Amino acid sequence: MVSFVRNWPPVETEPPVRHPDAPAPGTKLGQHYSRCFGCGDEQPGGLRLSATAGEGVSLVAEFEVTEAHEGAPGLAHGGLLACAFDEALGGANAMLRLPAVTGHLQTDFRRPVPVGTRLHITAQVDGVAGRKIYSSAAGRLNGPDGQLALHARALFVIVDVSHFTTHGNREQIAKLSWDQAARDEQLDFNP
Repeated sequence: MVSFVRNWPPVETEPPVRHPDAPAPGTKLGQHYSRCFGCGDEQPGGLRLSATAGEGVSLVAEFEVTEAHEGAPGLAHGGLLACAFDEALGGANAMLRLPAVTGHLQTDFRRPVPVGTRLHITAQVDGVAGRKIYSSAAGRLNGPDGQLALHARALFVIVDVSHFTTHGNREQIAKLSWDQAARDEQLDFNP
C-alpha cells in the first residue's frame, strides 16, 4: 500500500491488517449513526457520504457538494471538506474493527471544489503503531480518475468503546434500537 502523501506515516509502523469480520471489498457500508453529519440520513444539510469497502484496509466514498455545503459563492467550504475526509478516513479505520477517534487531521487543498461536484474520496490505513493508526486519503473531482482536489493524512487513537458511552450523549445512545452487543459492535465498526 502506498500512502497518498509523502513522508507518511512519520514513524515506523506495522502494516495494517484487515479484520476477518470487515465487510468484503465492494460491500456498500451503511451509516454508523443516522444523525452523523458525515454519513447519516437524518442530518439536514449533512454530507450523506456513501462509502464502499475497498481492497486491503481501505474504502472509497463519494458525496455530492450542494449549496448547503458552500463556503464561498459556488465553492465547497474547506472545513466541510475536512469533515468529509475525517468521515472517510474513520471509515477506512473501520476495516481494522478497532474503535478509534481522530487525534490529528491535516488536509491539503490543491484546487477548488465547486458546488455540484461529486467528490470521490479514496481512504486507506497506512500503518499502526501501538494505539496509533495512521491513515491517508485523496479526493478527486467527479470520479476516481478526476482531477486531484485535496488530500489528507490523519492520526487516529484507538480507544475503548466506553469512550463513546462515557463521553457521548447517553440519552441518544440509549435511544438506539440495538441491543448492547450490537451497539458495541456498531461503535466498534465505525466510531
